[in-house]
Amino acid sequence: MATILGINAVFHDPAAALVVDGETVAAAEEERFSRRKHGKEPVPFSTWELPVDAMHWCLDHAGLEPGDVDVVAYSYDPDLAPPSNGNITDDEWEGLRTLYVRRVPGFLATALPGLPTERLEYVAHHVAHAASACVAAPHDSSAVLVLDGRGEVASHLSGRWRGGTLDVLAGQRLPHSLGLLYEEVTAHLGFRRSSDEYKVMALASYGEPERFGPVFRENVGATGDGGFGVRPMDLAALAPVRRPGEGWSAIHADLAAALQVRLEEVVLDLARWLHQRTGERAITLAGGVALNCVANGRLAAEGPFDNVWVQPAAGDAGTALGAALAATTRRGQTCTPLGTAALGRGWADSEIEAILKAADQPYERPSDLAGTVATALAGGAVVGWFQGRSEYGPRALGHRSLLCDPRRPENLNRMNAIKGREEFRPVAPMVLAERAAEIFDGVQPSPYMLFVHRIRPEWTDRIPAVVHIDGTARIQTVDAADEPLIAAMLRAFERCSGVPVVVNTSFNTAGRPMVDTPQQALECFGSGPIDLLALGPFVVRRARG
Repeated sequence: MATILGINAVFHDPAAALVVDGETVAAAEEERFSRRKHGKEPVPFSTWELPVDAMHWCLDHAGLEPGDVDVVAYSYDPDLAPPSNGNITDDEWEGLRTLYVRRVPGFLATALPGLPTERLEYVAHHVAHAASACVAAPHDSSAVLVLDGRGEVASHLSGRWRGGTLDVLAGQRLPHSLGLLYEEVTAHLGFRRSSDEYKVMALASYGEPERFGPVFRENVGATGDGGFGVRPMDLAALAPVRRPGEGWSAIHADLAAALQVRLEEVVLDLARWLHQRTGERAITLAGGVALNCVANGRLAAEGPFDNVWVQPAAGDAGTALGAALAATTRRGQTCTPLGTAALGRGWADSEIEAILKAADQPYERPSDLAGTVATALAGGAVVGWFQGRSEYGPRALGHRSLLCDPRRPENLNRMNAIKGREEFRPVAPMVLAERAAEIFDGVQPSPYMLFVHRIRPEWTDRIPAVVHIDGTARIQTVDAADEPLIAAMLRAFERCSGVPVVVNTSFNTAGRPMVDTPQQALECFGSGPIDLLALGPFVVRRARG
């Protein structure tokens, strides 16, 4: 048996994950500790920015010392990249490779005193992505599809997981990359290149894809052999550059829509090829593109697979977990499927109460927390909800969330104003799993908020705050067996309101990571128009002047 610490420190979203005897016991992103969104600026190859705090927390959580770690699995393999990959010179690459091969062990030894440096093991970036999906999924075998911006020299992996082995069937070499294309359009539309792609996905719903659809179909497409091609396009000839902070127009929405639809079509083509090669009933997904919940929803609805499973930390942060899982399976060990995304930090009730007292913050401990919150929501309150361990990945799944009433259409703008977000951004509904099918049409269960669902017509007027412009919503289903407190709150809210749905968005403001500590929750509560804070079993109410 083995204790394996996985780390991602390449590109963006540095993170650490700990797998002990095949069980995932902890996983956290460095941004939750450093308070820098995505952990660092997206500068490739800045390997010296290790997820030091996340690594230490994972070990502390398990009661381990660095010397107890059998392997540190690093989600990048410098030996896979050629001397020149078209982006840097040979001399530059040699310098960067030196950082990996010779200096990364030194960085680790400094960050984790007592760790023998010979315990470092490199795992190919896309193999780490793939393992984070197929090994963690609740399927003994599956097809696996990885799509992102870039790894060592590729942007894609197609494979098959069976019998504890990943067989790689296809991979697309750079410079062809669906993820980098999406990043390029994201930057052209005035957003941050390597983290704001979800904004383009939201904006796409406002556009007409056929305006630029022929251009994208001509230059982007599957090649029939498991790969795809992306030819350069002059985006400025299609739509003017939108400067950050400027308003958007129909032409910008049309560009986003054409990109989004073409992405969905290529994903479907790649999935069909993979199904023909494997015959598997399930497909598992990871990589940054797998966070595109619209594409995931279309794959589930129109693709050839009976089951589509997406890893909740599908972006680069998830490669920390994938590296650890890959290193575990290499040793012939079986891994337990991922049962929750709540793998980060948590606080005991006594610790939270001590923080409240130290802050001289008036609070109460209601006998029925779920009912107290539901009553406040039904009365129009915005509630900060801080419960249990924090989520691994970019979605707030009812542990670090802002909640409000979906019956009130003004709550969409209200939430976007609180968070400092663009007005076209939707908010998401959380719904009791046993009630989801009567309200939403799509993949169920959907506990990780990674699929878009169509809202049934008879419900659109009942929950208008969560209805996107195209009649869809990115839902989170809640199973009482997994999340008893959230389920109790949803049932109490239905008793108050008649609907088993609550608005759920991340507990943060624009440009900042989700809150991760009680102190951060209090700070965010105090700095914005949030009416009530449910902090563990305690409630803090905004003082009325």
